[in-house]
Amino acid sequence: MPKTPLAALAVALVLIVVAAPALAASGTTRSETSLLREMNRVRVAHGLATLRFDGRLQRAARWHSREMIGSNVFQHGAFGTRMQHFKVTGRLAGENLAWGTGSRATARGIVRAWLASPEHRANLLRPSFTRVGVGDLVGSFQGYSGAHVVTADFAG
Repeated sequence: MPKTPLAALAVALVLIVVAAPALAASGTTRSETSLLREMNRVRVAHGLATLRFDGRLQRAARWHSREMIGSNVFQHGAFGTRMQHFKVTGRLAGENLAWGTGSRATARGIVRAWLASPEHRANLLRPSFTRVGVGDLVGSFQGYSGAHVVTADFAG
């Protein structure tokens, strides 16, 4: 086990890089993989374990992002019902949403915005969350073409 914070960070970064091909193979998009990588980079920087991909959470997150684009409405909706529908298990679940264009649609821009919001920061840095699904879909939203609409569903 690494004894210094720098060594721990190096080990975590290796794990993140090694996990990326598995994420891509599981059907995540490049933007979803980048977002998960950025989320885990921040978690490691705060001394937390990385989040691991969960297929049920992924399907729930993508479904919700698709619903938001289709309805042109930015809201959590019936989160608990959605978690039940996708058979998400765990003692605790949470959700972060984001949407944007340009630099506000990058993984770094989205995570930066979440860190600036107390509720979103709490979800991102909650130690008991161990699994995540990320739905990052692109479409016309709120009058902007090419907008990224993101749902991150967490469970632990």
